[in-house]
Amino acid sequence: MKAALGLIGGAALLAAGTAHAAGPSDPQIAHIAYTAGVIDIAAAKQALAKSHNKQVRAFAHEMARDHAAVNDKALALVKQLHVTPEANPTSASLSKPADATMKRLAKLHGRSFDRAYAANEVAYHRTVNGALKSTLIPSANNGQLKSLLETGLTLFSEHQMHAEHLAASLK
Repeated sequence: MKAALGLIGGAALLAAGTAHAAGPSDPQIAHIAYTAGVIDIAAAKQALAKSHNKQVRAFAHEMARDHAAVNDKALALVKQLHVTPEANPTSASLSKPADATMKRLAKLHGRSFDRAYAANEVAYHRTVNGALKSTLIPSANNGQLKSLLETGLTLFSEHQMHAEHLAASLK
């Protein structure tokens, strides 16, 4: 459980940090969403390097593939719109706890790693999906960005359910 707290904390900062009155701007939203994707891709790569469990590896492969695809679409969209993603306190606050979680997970092996990774993925997707629903999508002004975030939410909600199933199977 301790291992999951770093990314959970980062995701909580995502939700709390974006919940200010006016909401984040589109360039900030793009940076927050991209950063969250990069964090999950790194976690998936770590799982692929450490886990020998076929279910965990399949899930991690799916996370790396899907989050990379969404991030590629986001980069293409900001390029098309001539928008530069804007670093902000929320996106910056995500990396430090994620790094700490990666370090803690690196010390785990076998079933302990698999369970901690799966639990973290459940919590991370739950929190990021909540931030997408409550803050990022409602704050997006550009229709194409909003649509991409909504598509991401649909996909990431499926990820959350898959992560929940995986975590339950590893108990």
